[in-house]
Amino acid sequence: MTASPKPLQIEFVSDVVCPWCVVGLGGLETALGALAAEGITAEIRFQPFELNPDMAPEGENITDHIGRKYGATPEQSAKNRAMIRDRAAEAWPGFEMQMGQDSRIWNTFDAHRLLHWAGTLGPVEQRALKEALFRAHFTDNRPLPDADVLAEAAEAAGLDRAEGEAVLADGRYAAEVRDAEALWRARGITGVPAVVVEGKWL
Repeated sequence: MTASPKPLQIEFVSDVVCPWCVVGLGGLETALGALAAEGITAEIRFQPFELNPDMAPEGENITDHIGRKYGATPEQSAKNRAMIRDRAAEAWPGFEMQMGQDSRIWNTFDAHRLLHWAGTLGPVEQRALKEALFRAHFTDNRPLPDADVLAEAAEAAGLDRAEGEAVLADGRYAAEVRDAEALWRARGITGVPAVVVEGKWL
């Protein structure tokens, strides 16, 4: 009897306020679904990357942010949001992006701490939390630095809300997240999503 091949190890380096990370994850999972018929499976681990590590707790209006960071006009920003919304719907059927001109961009460090905790529980748990955080930001326009919003995302992902609240309250996994961010930067990751297969192929 032939043994099943070992699952591919995939590191998905991303941020939960990155719309292209939604598109990228949807496309990756679609591709892996097509490969499943050939007996190829994969284990995805989510790795932290902060697009805006210096963002203030109150966040920033998305139109102002995109204009300041990329020089886009409000009209260009709106057009880009519509394009990304369509791409996300195509890549991830059922995922709704409701970003508008009054949406905000947030600091995501605590979200990454919570994702690290979920990763200690297992890849299924971490994947569920990743989706819950994506939906909290892109679909529901919730403030990601808010501990209650993060705890609700953990609960929506089927995780222990009280334990998630404890992780957030006591600063757990801060050093681990900082170390992981530094590691991926040292490996040349400057933009996301970045998909690293078997630690070798980007």
